[in-house]
Amino acid sequence: MDIIEILRTALTQALGPNAVVFALAAIGLNIHFGYTGLLNFGQAGFMAVSAYALSVTVVTLGMPFWVGVGFALVAPVILAILLGAPTLRLRADYLAIVTIAAAEIIRLIVGSVEMKDTFGGSNGLNGYSSTFKSLNPFSGPLDLGIFRLSRDDLWSAVVGWVLVGLGCLLVWALMRSPWGRVLRSIREDEDAVRSLGKNVFAYKMQALILGGMFGGLAGLFLALKQSSVVPSDYSTNITFFAYTALLLGGAARVLGPVVGSIIFWFLLAGLGSVFGQLTEGADPILPTWLMDSTQASLVRYIVTGLALMLLMIYRPQGIFGDRREIAIDAR
Repeated sequence: MDIIEILRTALTQALGPNAVVFALAAIGLNIHFGYTGLLNFGQAGFMAVSAYALSVTVVTLGMPFWVGVGFALVAPVILAILLGAPTLRLRADYLAIVTIAAAEIIRLIVGSVEMKDTFGGSNGLNGYSSTFKSLNPFSGPLDLGIFRLSRDDLWSAVVGWVLVGLGCLLVWALMRSPWGRVLRSIREDEDAVRSLGKNVFAYKMQALILGGMFGGLAGLFLALKQSSVVPSDYSTNITFFAYTALLLGGAARVLGPVVGSIIFWFLLAGLGSVFGQLTEGADPILPTWLMDSTQASLVRYIVTGLALMLLMIYRPQGIFGDRREIAIDAR
């Protein structure tokens, strides 16, 4: 077994652009779930509307790239208002139902045959990222032996981690302000906050918009990284992977989503490489009756899920979290 190759694969994924996507999405979920107690199960929907706002604006409508970026930042705000207005005055589980349903509706609409001329159907859209790639200052790939990135991935990773750093700084500042303290209070007991004269609905809406914008930023970054927007990239599992990253690192902690995303991708890629090497070749280490190469790519999810279950049993607050920060009132 090639340990160096396993480590290289794990580090490349853990510190590369893929981890950035989930870090940004998890930062948004941290604002929703960790700090405010909002159950948003449709972060993939916020990602999708942002990505498609960029691609449709540039490819379908023929408008400039930076105009598309502007629309991509506005789209999740509109979606948050549409979803939050009828649900945020109700119990927390209503928001969960509406957001997961909305994410699936968006994915089915953009992938439908009837809307193919606008959204590209199941094949999606491409041809909008040339401006972003032209800004790449790097002349070649990065190769440190156990960590490798192509030229395009290196540029995406640098931009992405800068965005993550700025996002963490913004969350750190906001959550130490009076506004952030109100969000924490709403998470603990919104009736008490309401009795003090605070407009709980308005604060919830602001938190939903801000967290949704981070989700939109994740979708925008994913679209630029891949240079294509495909409906299958915004399925429900991307939301739950982001929740996995958040819970691994620790909810209601500024760096929890970031560390969780790095650990999540390190485990997922590392385990995939391990099981891949154990089952590859004409004479694999593991017998084919136990596991073949096709099953190896799926077993990594089972092992990662088992690790998450054990973490939730023995340390439910996550690696860096505080047990007192994870209780929510879903009445």
